Amino acid sequence: MTNTQDAIRARDLRLTLGSDAAPVEILKGLDLTVARGETVALLGPSGSGKSSLMAVLSGLERASSGSLHVAGANFSAMDEDALAHARRGRIGIVLQAFHLLPTMTALENVATPMELGGEPEAQARARAELEAVGLGHRLSHYPQQLSGGEQQRVALARAIAPRPELIFADEPTGNLDAATGHEIVDLLFARRAETGATLLVITHDPELAAKCARVLTLGDGLIASDTAA
Repeated sequence: MTNTQDAIRARDLRLTLGSDAAPVEILKGLDLTVARGETVALLGPSGSGKSSLMAVLSGLERASSGSLHVAGANFSAMDEDALAHARRGRIGIVLQAFHLLPTMTALENVATPMELGGEPEAQARARAELEAVGLGHRLSHYPQQLSGGEQQRVALARAIAPRPELIFADEPTGNLDAATGHEIVDLLFARRAETGATLLVITHDPELAAKCARVLTLGDGLIASDTAA
């Protein structure tokens, strides 16, 4: 049985990529439990499996074996189509690259995913979330008309507007200068606190990691350390 207080529960999680002739083992039997509402930083050197772990936990990549429950859904029993459906509204993702659609305005970038998911109040929700991240005056601007910090605010609004149970952030300040990065971090934690979402963030920034209640360090496809920040 999965504890209903667990946002994430992974047991013996494995991910092997490459060909049958030359398999590459990325995750090597990892165990992880994250409680609902927890804030977790994920650290580790390049190649330790951080981004691969986040891809599996967020349903972007299927684990090769092991059990995985995320926000009450059994991800280990789902195919790719089922995972895509399970992610919708349940998981928000913020990446280092903003991944905004260049032909859509800020408002459309936030509203369209919710409209595709059948959210009847998508436009109003998108407008309110953009206002919450300080972009109420930039609703009709296209990505190329926005600064890097503003584009990441749009990406943050897009992730949080559907009110997901989990937010995954992979180096969310990696493409930003230090001052803008601080603003994005503050916004990320403020919006997470208001919505009560569980947050898991990959970072190399010790200051960002220190804002999380828990710090995990990955090494060679396994959790090398797990400490309270």
